[in-house]
Amino acid sequence: MRKQEKIYIIGHKNPDTDSICSAIAYADIKNRTTQGRKYIAYRAGQINEETEYVLNRFGVQPPPYISNIGTQVKDMDIHSTPDMDKSMSLKAAWDVMKKNNIVTLPICDTEGGLEGLVTIGDIARTYMDTLDSYLLSNAHTQYQRIAETLDGTVTVGDPEAYFEKGKVLVGTANPDKLRDYLKPEDMIIMGDREGDHLEAIRQKARCIIVGMGIQVSQTVKDLARENNMVIISSPYDTFTISRLINQSIPISYVMIKKNLITFCTEDYTDDIQEIMVKNRHRAFPVVDKKGKCIGTISRRNFLDMHKKKVILVDHNEKDQAVDNIEKAEILEIIDHHKLGSLETMVPISFRNQPVGCTGTIMYQIYGDQKLEISPKIAGLLCAAIISDTLMFRSPTCTLQDKMAAGALALIADIDINAFAKEMFRAGSNLASKTPDQIFYQDYKKFIAEGNMTFGVGQISSMDSEELLMIKEKLLPFLKSECGKHDIYKVYFMLTNILDESTELLYYGEDSEALIETAFHKQPKNGTFHLPGVVSRKKQLIPAMMEAAQLMDSDLMYE
Repeated sequence: MRKQEKIYIIGHKNPDTDSICSAIAYADIKNRTTQGRKYIAYRAGQINEETEYVLNRFGVQPPPYISNIGTQVKDMDIHSTPDMDKSMSLKAAWDVMKKNNIVTLPICDTEGGLEGLVTIGDIARTYMDTLDSYLLSNAHTQYQRIAETLDGTVTVGDPEAYFEKGKVLVGTANPDKLRDYLKPEDMIIMGDREGDHLEAIRQKARCIIVGMGIQVSQTVKDLARENNMVIISSPYDTFTISRLINQSIPISYVMIKKNLITFCTEDYTDDIQEIMVKNRHRAFPVVDKKGKCIGTISRRNFLDMHKKKVILVDHNEKDQAVDNIEKAEILEIIDHHKLGSLETMVPISFRNQPVGCTGTIMYQIYGDQKLEISPKIAGLLCAAIISDTLMFRSPTCTLQDKMAAGALALIADIDINAFAKEMFRAGSNLASKTPDQIFYQDYKKFIAEGNMTFGVGQISSMDSEELLMIKEKLLPFLKSECGKHDIYKVYFMLTNILDESTELLYYGEDSEALIETAFHKQPKNGTFHLPGVVSRKKQLIPAMMEAAQLMDSDLMYE
């Protein structure tokens, strides 16, 4: 069965209820309307208490976390390699590598764990080392492997035993001369003369190899058995046997075992590229998350990497997207914010509507596709709309949002007013949180005219006392955060849902002047009180952007 292509559906960093719930809903839509692909909702940050409450309320698991959408080793064309036993001969390894066009062969244990590597170069160096007549015994070569390499058979002796002492030589001299250089435990390649065979036995040779398919006499066989010898018969001539025999040593003898450079399927290609350049091996082993070797990659694989395919919801700003978004292939964007800074290489489907919530767009898509909405999904989308529109109090709220929320509430069987109070109460339970957790719960970076950057966080609550407590925590914290991530103006909105107002905290170079220009107000006790301002997207940010443009123009004409 063909593996389905995986598509990531992701909201923005520091995800809110809309970002999470819309990703879950769109994955449901795409999986029900598309064949051959598996759409999975992901999150690019930690879930806040409000969203956690909503997911628990409707019995939905939170999407898995992904911090980086860049290409990973698993996105490369990993060259799968055949299973090889380290006891196999060099010739067997060579045949496998030649057949499969492999230059580096990982050697694994029975569980798939990497034990070593054999390369074409390792085999070539061993083959060229013709002066070492003790190579086979030093490598503890099995007689069966010797026979296989020579396309022969073990006719006498134990094929599973190992040649562990002595040298390899060719017996071309007469029997009298043979006594001078044949030593006990040696292996000797011989012809068809029975006298030579008997002399080799008398000299206590460990193994006799006869070529040309010759079968030794029964007398030689019986004496060989009595002396615990091995006899191998090969169809090759003496010259060919001499050339091939070194290839019978086990690959464990030549394989590299120490300081292996391996990559995991989860490694990011940005992290491994420099390592591959510094260590100019032709191929590198790849192991999976369980440590099992699954193949190799080379520098050529960087030319045909498969980018992760992504659908973005509830944002279209690069700074708000999951890390390394430029390394991914964006297929679609569904959003309700202003046009942002993301760019794509090819045209894509981009649905952007002036509504108060991406969840409203999801509701419309269900209608467009004539899909029934389950009570769980309806509850999630209704919660998203309530959250993003601050229970329909935000100026971003439209009639479409209200109608969608009403229809979804009926499907989910919830009372909007009662549910909203529960949800906001869960989301604003911040007494036990650190300033860092509160500040980054819903924080976004913005770039204005003249490359002016600023960050704005927001907390909405129905409890004015809770907002006062948060203010006391955050005022000193803003100072410590200013300057991080190249942001030198930081703001935080303390939004009172019931009063429909915001107290704006600020810190940083010209941060006060920017708000004075934007709202024509003076701060009071170190903060700005902004009646009627509850929406960061539609009320605060546009005013700040316009003020930044004015301030930049003033600087140009000074």
